[in-house]
Amino acid sequence: MRGRLLGLALCGLVLHTSPAFAGRSCEEKPADPNRVMQGFELAQRVKLKLDESGAEVAIIARAGQDLSKYHLQYSHLGIIRKLDDGRWMVLHELNHCGTAKSDLFNEGLANFFMDDPHRYEALLMIPSTEIQNQIKRAINSPAAKSLHEKRYNMLAHPFSTKYQNSNQWALETIAAALAKDVQIQNREQAQSWLKFANYRATTLEIPMFTRLGGRMFRANIAFDDQPFDRRMAGHIDTVTVDSIDQFLSSRDQGLQHIAVKYP
Repeated sequence: MRGRLLGLALCGLVLHTSPAFAGRSCEEKPADPNRVMQGFELAQRVKLKLDESGAEVAIIARAGQDLSKYHLQYSHLGIIRKLDDGRWMVLHELNHCGTAKSDLFNEGLANFFMDDPHRYEALLMIPSTEIQNQIKRAINSPAAKSLHEKRYNMLAHPFSTKYQNSNQWALETIAAALAKDVQIQNREQAQSWLKFANYRATTLEIPMFTRLGGRMFRANIAFDDQPFDRRMAGHIDTVTVDSIDQFLSSRDQGLQHIAVKYP
């Protein structure tokens, strides 16, 4: 066991000294050896499934938060690709701890599960080979960075460029990959294409007092990009793992789903 964990730790871990989270609260906690081990074990299981699939690129989601009251299972996703040396690296947007800012991070698999997740569970969405190649070209192009917005909002509206949440960056990058009729170079173009392609956001029902509390006490939550009438009715539209899954499934008949759990 120790040798396997050490091997995984040395294979693809990219550590960052600045804490970053995908829309979760920022809490300083000492590392729990048991949870660290669980993160490594889940990462190893995911790696084995990815290797077995023969994929080069996939979408990977984790259960970072308990979103069951919104009927959501997974909270955050990134784009994972296989390097020439066999390692798997995740490219994803993360919110800097305690701020309304984000950056793109390129991390090893184990790091992806070290953010104290709600459950040690992952979802792999493996596109058809053609779409894998399109996504690979997009993340290796300038579009991946140009589609990133540093102003972070956990509940960013999918058709506003004022803010961005982590899943929204991935969705807009996927749009740049899938669009064949236009070259997407900025967020306005990506969102216009997503509207044309019939992307449907997830609507969360969030009452006024909950919204007020979130806006007052969390730097990474805002509602001022939501349409006024829907906001007043408590209907908050945002990009979720579920909505991306539904969108990809509608455009890729070869999309595979693999759920991985630990234990």
